[in-house]
Amino acid sequence: MLTEKQKQLLFFINDRIQESGVPPSFDEMKEALALRSKSGIHRLISALEERGFIRRLPHRARALEILRLPNETVTEMPRSEGQAARKARSRGLGVIEGGQVRKPALVEKDDAPVSVPVMGRIAAGVPVSAIQNQSHSIQVAPEMLSRGDHFALEVRGDSMIDAGILDGDIVLIQQTQTAESGDIVVALIDREEATLKRLRRKGNSVALEAANPAYETRIFGPDRVEIQGKLIALIRQY
Repeated sequence: MLTEKQKQLLFFINDRIQESGVPPSFDEMKEALALRSKSGIHRLISALEERGFIRRLPHRARALEILRLPNETVTEMPRSEGQAARKARSRGLGVIEGGQVRKPALVEKDDAPVSVPVMGRIAAGVPVSAIQNQSHSIQVAPEMLSRGDHFALEVRGDSMIDAGILDGDIVLIQQTQTAESGDIVVALIDREEATLKRLRRKGNSVALEAANPAYETRIFGPDRVEIQGKLIALIRQY
């Protein structure tokens, strides 16, 4: 049996996934439920997970999977939901990973791991010197990767903790020079400093936004920031 707040959060997360394919942030959840702190959201998510309604996927940044909805609403379909969305729901809800919708991957037994180069450390805090040369490689399950080339970085700092990225994590990066506003990216500032931040576009300016209120958002002219890649997955060792 779910409490009213637990139901509200579950439906809010599900509606946001169905409408935009982008999971709500903790700030958006807090505002939607009129809570004063993010700790209340953490407790609600933990309760939903314990009751088998959602699952937080390990080793992936901001990855939530909705396993089921309350029995009385499982068969209900919003009139505004399109045919594609109805088909997606009938086959199982997708996984939200770094702002993108992905169906849970089916891993074949003979899928061989992929070698991904680790290119040193990246600051999730104050930017550090530019990305280093390859230090070593790690073996990654192929379903964790997207199309194109990839590299990995070791995170240093705590500025992205509210996005689920902790000091010591390994982030998997899809190499690209373009990204959408809201993506978590590896940004090179003045070709000297590299940092892991959320990209926000403000007119002709580029904002690099932390996921920790202790850090300020930094705003640059478009010619000062180069996108090196965007976050697609995260690996954490316990």
